Amino acid sequence: MLDLDPLMVTLGMFGSMLLLLAMGAPLAWGLLAVGTGSAYFLWGPNGLELMATSAFAAMDNFLLVALPMFIFMGLMLQRSGITDSLFDMIHKLMGSMPGGLGMGTVLICALIAAMAGVSGAATVSLGIIALPAMLDRGYDKRLSTGTIMAGGALGFLIPPSVLMIVYAFLARESVGKLFAAGLMPGLMLASIYILYIFVRSYFNPKLAPPIAESERVNFPGKIIALKALILPGLLIGTVLGFIIGGVTSPSEASAIGAAGSIVCALIYRTFTFKILREALQGTAKLMGMLLWITIAAVFFSKIYIGLGAGQLITELVADSGLSPYWVIISMLACYFVLGMFLDDFAIVFITVPLFVPIVRELGFDTVWFAVLFILSMQTAYLTPPFGYNLFYMRSVAPPSVSIYDLYWAAIPFVMLQSIGLALVVAFPQIALWLPELIFG
Repeated sequence: MLDLDPLMVTLGMFGSMLLLLAMGAPLAWGLLAVGTGSAYFLWGPNGLELMATSAFAAMDNFLLVALPMFIFMGLMLQRSGITDSLFDMIHKLMGSMPGGLGMGTVLICALIAAMAGVSGAATVSLGIIALPAMLDRGYDKRLSTGTIMAGGALGFLIPPSVLMIVYAFLARESVGKLFAAGLMPGLMLASIYILYIFVRSYFNPKLAPPIAESERVNFPGKIIALKALILPGLLIGTVLGFIIGGVTSPSEASAIGAAGSIVCALIYRTFTFKILREALQGTAKLMGMLLWITIAAVFFSKIYIGLGAGQLITELVADSGLSPYWVIISMLACYFVLGMFLDDFAIVFITVPLFVPIVRELGFDTVWFAVLFILSMQTAYLTPPFGYNLFYMRSVAPPSVSIYDLYWAAIPFVMLQSIGLALVVAFPQIALWLPELIFG
């Protein structure tokens, strides 16, 4: 094997990958092309055998079974009409308050996050359902869109989060611990959003006026509206309770969730074979992308770390003279910048194999770092100019809402997310209290 400078390996491999991405190549093919080229250059045809062993090693993990199950659960629930029922419930319960629809939308986003596990589901669903309802009732378009985009990003943090499962797979962490760690910060962040909307609408009711008297319901009507919570509440509570309580593995609980989503659609009388086919097709498309990225990223990282280049990062950190907390802050800043340009799955596959060993070496809890990573991804997804939730919202927003409106709408919520991130950095027990209570 050639004796190569780790710095040149780093610049060559990552520079080539970024160049391919800039040229429009899909992430999986960019990683695979650079990994294959590097292996062939270093070891000749024998180096390509590593591709087969890497692919087998990447797929030989029962944890990955949970991914398609949770994705299917979210897609099935999204198409079964549960989102519509939840928004109708919030409309009746909170619509009479200034800012009530906005605060309720954050709550629905948290519920959808617990059902779907991905950011785009809540953003697109409520962009279609809640945004027109709020705009028709005089809500400020920037407050409305910012609320939905920020609430949609809760899908990263509130379990069962698909991104957390991928992180657990790469970092060899317990999915149950990660889910438990994400719950309290997710609820804290949702509470911060609700408090912000309440304060703004209290001092300026014109931003988020209450619904008209004719649309309001009496107390018995509000109690009846709560029935919309029964099915999703039972499903979410069962799935998370089984995982966090150790009753089943995440993979087994995901199967319960997938089957439960079909039962929910049957009870709502919205189940059709067309909906089932669409949910299965959506799951297959998303899983196809994730599995190819997984295989390519594992192959890429094995070559990179096998050359000893991974040690370069550790040595740079050791030689920098930075305190451990400043190293963590530097990593979070890196995530923040990468999130403006790359997909969250790209970032987790590229950085986790490099950063997690450093976090362990510094003596920090890697479960805590996982929550910091997820919070950074949430912030990056809202950050102009290329935050993904901005484009999700742009795809469903009416023409009266411009991309510049979305940029301005995101800024206060980015600041709120940064406050949430700073709180978890300063007080790790926000994330660690629940997993320590459950797992000891």
